[in-house]
Amino acid sequence: MISVIMPAYNEEETIEEAVVRTVEVLETINLEWEIVVVDDGSTDSTFDKVNKLENCYGNIKALTYKQNKGKGFALKYGFEHSSGDPIVFLDSDLDIDPSAISQFLKILERDGADIVVGSKRHPMSKVEYPLKRRMLSDVYCLMIKVLFNLGVKDTQVGLKVFRRKVLEEVMPRILVKRYAFDVELLANAVRRGYKVVEAPINLNFKFNSHVDLREIYRMFLDTFAIAYRMYIRRYYD
Repeated sequence: MISVIMPAYNEEETIEEAVVRTVEVLETINLEWEIVVVDDGSTDSTFDKVNKLENCYGNIKALTYKQNKGKGFALKYGFEHSSGDPIVFLDSDLDIDPSAISQFLKILERDGADIVVGSKRHPMSKVEYPLKRRMLSDVYCLMIKVLFNLGVKDTQVGLKVFRRKVLEEVMPRILVKRYAFDVELLANAVRRGYKVVEAPINLNFKFNSHVDLREIYRMFLDTFAIAYRMYIRRYYD
């Protein structure tokens, strides 16, 4: 069975379409499936809409908690309430079309990978997003390369596929709750010898991201903290 985990924070405008389109994709795959939607303390009607979808489909789980804790926390929480293998992380803002899931699963099997990550820097990717956002992404990717040398050019795209064994081993040590969560997860997976493969994406950035300058600053601090825990404290060992 495949589990798709979708974190959602104030996504009332897109969440229904995102879930329904994901259902349509999963129904074309020859596997049982579930969708775990984690409402990350939204202040709008996101959870109400997901709850209605849960009542319509027997294999959709609607989870929520009161306080916004961050995308990383939501993904970890969703994983703890999932039962599938492989596990798909998919953003709920529709910047990436859910139809890409099928191709990612094929790459996972074809390449004998443990993890498949979407990459804006894959030569076959088609990406539309603002110059300012692109520049910040370039700086952050360079920082990740210097600190961790993961062998992948992009860690932040909102579509990833994991074999369950990877997350079962790595998740218990993950501390970051917000946007540097992806880096902490991938750095530890690579450190343990798991194979990561990049896949092309079509990214249409809709200018509705919840990342602000304060979050970007926090993300950089969290990333340095990951390096400190990894190389100085040897926490992850």
